[in-house]
Amino acid sequence: MKKIKPYKLNTKFYGLKTKLYKLTILLIIIIFVMQINMSYADIEDEETINETEIQNEVIQAQNEIVQTSATAESDLKLNARIGLIYDRNSKTILYEKNGKKQVPMASTTKIMTSIVVLENANLSDVVTIDKKAAGTGGSRLGLKTNDKITVHDLLYGLMLKSGNDAAVALAIHVGGSVEGFSKLMNQKAKEMGLVNSHFVTPHGLDEKEHYTTAYELACMADYALKIPKFKEIVGSKSYNITINGASRIISNTNELLGNLDGVYGVKTGFTNGAGRCLVTACKRGNLDIITVVLGADTKKIRTTDSIKLIEYAYKNYEVVNIEEIIQKEFERWKNLSEKRIYINKGKESQIHLEISKLPYDKIAIKKSEKDSISIEFNCLYYLEAPISKKQIIGSAKIQINGQILGTINIISGNSIEKKEVLDYILEFLRLLP
Repeated sequence: MKKIKPYKLNTKFYGLKTKLYKLTILLIIIIFVMQINMSYADIEDEETINETEIQNEVIQAQNEIVQTSATAESDLKLNARIGLIYDRNSKTILYEKNGKKQVPMASTTKIMTSIVVLENANLSDVVTIDKKAAGTGGSRLGLKTNDKITVHDLLYGLMLKSGNDAAVALAIHVGGSVEGFSKLMNQKAKEMGLVNSHFVTPHGLDEKEHYTTAYELACMADYALKIPKFKEIVGSKSYNITINGASRIISNTNELLGNLDGVYGVKTGFTNGAGRCLVTACKRGNLDIITVVLGADTKKIRTTDSIKLIEYAYKNYEVVNIEEIIQKEFERWKNLSEKRIYINKGKESQIHLEISKLPYDKIAIKKSEKDSISIEFNCLYYLEAPISKKQIIGSAKIQINGQILGTINIISGNSIEKKEVLDYILEFLRLLP
């Protein structure tokens, strides 16, 4: 009887076992990667907010600002790749770290989504959810095909729950399609003067041509917060929405809302490409700011860095009435200079000077620089008639610590006609004895 060689049998069995083992490992890796990708698709906003932990982070960040005596920008140590403080009064940047760098923005995109919806849709409209919206991944409100929900409640689901499905549903309702809505977003960005922002989606999942800057994101938030309904939505800790007639309470993903003094919005976000993001609006006294943190590696970092920016701003800046200061200095200069201006060939010899205004009356400046505001006036002292009312005849340069804050015009407050022949004759007759 012919014997079977054990060696060959074992080899075949071993080879088959090895292939099955490798295949199993490969399947496990694929499933694991898919789960990671899904978890990184802007679903961090669904994490449970530990308010005790946040309060500890608030205290820690506040102490760091105090202990380091953070008065200079170099003292403000951020771990996130991008950070910015924006003064809502003057529309100026108080601090920035890579604030004008084009980067992905994750769900902070939904600030612009809300703007377009609020300006183009009826809040009472009932939306029937289609398959595309229902099938959108990432952070979700939990909408299903044929669900019925109002635009109003979709906006709450968009901004509180960060629902990507709500974003697509709104985009299709308002723009006819995601692509059509993206065009509306880009048109609005252009109208707002945003030159470094481009939108491909209403939810912010990573796309190559979907980007903004921290500065322009602050501008979007500033614009949106002037819309009462938007401010109401983002300032809500929770809200009771209705889907198919059934009520459901959703909570806001903004961990600083209700946990840090003065915070009243705006939006969280996270994707693999954008990192963890947080846009925050905060007001204490007259100082109203927006902070932006983008590209944080962890939620703790984005929270702590946001707190650092806010506490740094309120420790080091105060609001001054720049219009009052300018007007006071102008009156002083005018009393000395107005009568020195010679009007050649004018029916009147006296011009009345006025000064134009900055686009804002208040500005946040460093407390240490409050006494370093200076205004430099320059004016023509020889003018030819005719002179029209509001004619520019000079300028005033406003500076803080030698840095130019802005330039405004010195203008004529009255019109002066040019002398005619008869005027010269009458003038001559008056000179006769």
